[in-house]
Amino acid sequence: MFYYLKGIVAHLDANLVVMDCGGVGYACRTTSYTQLALKVGEQAKVFTHLYVREDAMELFGFATQEELNLFQQLISVSGVGPKAALSILSASTPANLALSIITGDEKALTCAQGIGKKIAQRIILELKDKLAKGQTISMQGETYGGTGITIIPENKRSEAAAALAVLGYSQSEINIALNGIALDGLTLEQVIKQALKKMMKP
Repeated sequence: MFYYLKGIVAHLDANLVVMDCGGVGYACRTTSYTQLALKVGEQAKVFTHLYVREDAMELFGFATQEELNLFQQLISVSGVGPKAALSILSASTPANLALSIITGDEKALTCAQGIGKKIAQRIILELKDKLAKGQTISMQGETYGGTGITIIPENKRSEAAAALAVLGYSQSEINIALNGIALDGLTLEQVIKQALKKMMKP
């Protein structure tokens, strides 16, 4: 229903941002990382997700498309609601969270408040299964196809490509971003961060 809101940041509170768009205040639940990117009185754009239940409708807003993508994937996991998803996203950057899911690092997920080992394991299991339908990333990270992602974590480039795909980037964006990065001298996290920096440049 709402793709994004663009307006003035009217108010910031714990996990809440109010966006003034044409004189209407939209209250969006959000993460600590999004709040750090916003300032009261300044213009901003937040990407939104409308969560509808039988007894309520809530709007969630994020400073980046990548954070929204991960929020939507997290709430698709059985037993993970919006509150838990916000907690996870507040405890880790989108890049680090994607990396944790790709590599099965449940300890990184349990750093989030209210997230236990069983939920962390379920997130990793269900997202991997969901992403594994139909799409293949080659060992060189050059070819893609289908609708999901098959993770082949045998080299740094393919792992980085998989993590970036989880964040919602396209095949061409990933290939361009990874080209020219010196993989041998960097950790996987550093490769992903450098690729993200390249894609965020205007």
